[in-house]
Amino acid sequence: MYVAAMGNLWKPSDERGVYRSKDGGNTWERILFESDKAGAVDLILDPNNPRIIYASTWEIKRNGYRMDSGGPGSHLWKSTDAGDTWTKLTHNPGMPKGVIGIIGIAVSPVNSNRLWTCIENLDGGVFRSDDGGETWTRTSDFRELRQRAWYYSRIYADTKDLNKVYVANVDFWRSDDGGKNWSSIETPHGDHHDFWIDPDDNQRMAVADDGGAQVSFDAGETWSTYHNQPTAQFYRVTTDNHFPFRILGAQQDNSTIRILHRAAGATITEKEWEPSAGGESAHLAPDPDNPDIVYAGSYKGYMSRIDHRTGQERSTNVWPDNPAGSGVEVMKYRFNWNFPIFFSPHDGNKLYAASNYLHVSYNEGQTWEVISPDLTRGDPETLKSSGGPITQDNTGVEFYANIFAVTESAQEPGVIWAGSDDGLLHVTRDGGKTWTNVTPPGSPRLNMMNCIDVNPFRQGAYVAATSYKFGDYTPYLYKTADYGKTWTRITAGIDPNHYARTIRADPKRQGLLYAGTEWGMYLSFDDGLSWKSFQLNLPITSIADLHLRDNSLIAATHGRSFWMIDDLTPLHQLSAEVAKQPHYLFKPKASYRMAQETLRGTAALRTQGENHPNGVLFHFYLKDLSDTAKVQLDLFELGEELIRVVQQHLQRPANDAAGQERGQPLRVGHALPGV
Repeated sequence: MYVAAMGNLWKPSDERGVYRSKDGGNTWERILFESDKAGAVDLILDPNNPRIIYASTWEIKRNGYRMDSGGPGSHLWKSTDAGDTWTKLTHNPGMPKGVIGIIGIAVSPVNSNRLWTCIENLDGGVFRSDDGGETWTRTSDFRELRQRAWYYSRIYADTKDLNKVYVANVDFWRSDDGGKNWSSIETPHGDHHDFWIDPDDNQRMAVADDGGAQVSFDAGETWSTYHNQPTAQFYRVTTDNHFPFRILGAQQDNSTIRILHRAAGATITEKEWEPSAGGESAHLAPDPDNPDIVYAGSYKGYMSRIDHRTGQERSTNVWPDNPAGSGVEVMKYRFNWNFPIFFSPHDGNKLYAASNYLHVSYNEGQTWEVISPDLTRGDPETLKSSGGPITQDNTGVEFYANIFAVTESAQEPGVIWAGSDDGLLHVTRDGGKTWTNVTPPGSPRLNMMNCIDVNPFRQGAYVAATSYKFGDYTPYLYKTADYGKTWTRITAGIDPNHYARTIRADPKRQGLLYAGTEWGMYLSFDDGLSWKSFQLNLPITSIADLHLRDNSLIAATHGRSFWMIDDLTPLHQLSAEVAKQPHYLFKPKASYRMAQETLRGTAALRTQGENHPNGVLFHFYLKDLSDTAKVQLDLFELGEELIRVVQQHLQRPANDAAGQERGQPLRVGHALPGV
């Protein structure tokens, strides 16, 4: 088997190149290496002769504030001996001259001498070879096949038709005449990144895009849905004051949404889900006094207000200017792709938004005032137009030196914490009149302050910061109890490569903390002194944000949608004393009587979410469990009249992969059906 390894995206990496294994992946050897700046990004085995291999290397430089695609390490390669030796094709006749960026490759299964490449170059486009790469002809310079080339540049040969070829980009493209003319294929979603065609049936294909994956059985005339996949990429999560409360967030390359956390039906369906204000990269801020009014941002400082009762939406931009295509250096206020918006917990009329300054509005976003100085480093080197040496890349993602995380203390009015994406942390204790730089000592210079959570029990705060955009995957979690005069780093127990995006303090139990990392969830009972994995049934995925509401924990994942724990009360009551008990019944959380169906029979359809259990949730703990056990719960009225008996048989779980032996004590947590 073969692997094209790009290596560390954010810094020079010696692990780049093409690797081969001859023993099913037990051991690997690197068989192609260009440089520590150029990774291997495409790899094709000739379908008719797997000893013939094509690969491309790509020189790219990317960090937190810019992206440069192209350089002397970008090449097209060919091997005829299963990868033992390689020959460069980049400079063969017909290839473009000058700096080359990313290269995509395709080999026709109908004729192995027919190759296509999609090349990023000033004179780039689609190139074809009919002699196995010896000579080339540019068949198309159509710009839409190579717009934002580094993000796409994938090309695919039809498995049965010699002259049919596909290119994935914002739109999905097909040529029926060998790459000369192109037509767009309508798909359920935009931004296409991968494609597969059945080797035996070219009518059967699958496309991967920013909405998920879809399948076609008629060569792209019709496609399956992506709504049966929990693949939404959420940036942030919040809730409103509606009952039942709604969860709000923005999906990458999709709408913002709000969705009821529980529904009257047996499952949560599309009826509970609706678009809201703003765009794909937004923070959302529901009005605390009227949850039908929602404010949200978008890229480049766009911001809007929607009234869900009337459907009216209007602009609330802090500064009404969007210099599309230009870099951040021309902007009056520098807004991040994912800039903060939130209401004061003390004043429902006070709305905040953050650029490199903190702004506040008291009249629903009609006018704004600045209540801070520039709270970023603002290094001129980080404030240039992004992209090069071939293509500029200014979509707003690259806008740097912004305030990235802000929060106001719910306990102390006027105490506001603000963190920048270029490594600074500030606090004000007088509502913005004066600010103090309280950046933790030892924090990397450009450590992005990703999340700030105020301690709900004492003065102080928790901070999650990331430096992965500079090649550092270390988790950075900090806490302070003196308004940032001193800091303690709190990462013991977290994997050293699991960089942390978010940290939240439980408002019901002092010292109970939750942390979301790029590779899952962690939990601490001792105020961050030690952490343990809290993955449970949560997929291994990036946890972009966490939110606590009414004894529930909601995770915004970047790629697996929203996940929620409905009842945290067992965590609030766990203790060493409880663990010593032979059995323990946890005090239930407050429950609401609702007209709610109960799901019976098979599991919910893939287009439906799991609903909050109906009735009262009872959690209990058994220290030891025999092969079979029966649990009985007797429910009494206050006058001691028995009104209900619930019984449940528990089966000892099968031996786990770690080799748990029968007879060993087993700690079991269980929930009885709703009563």
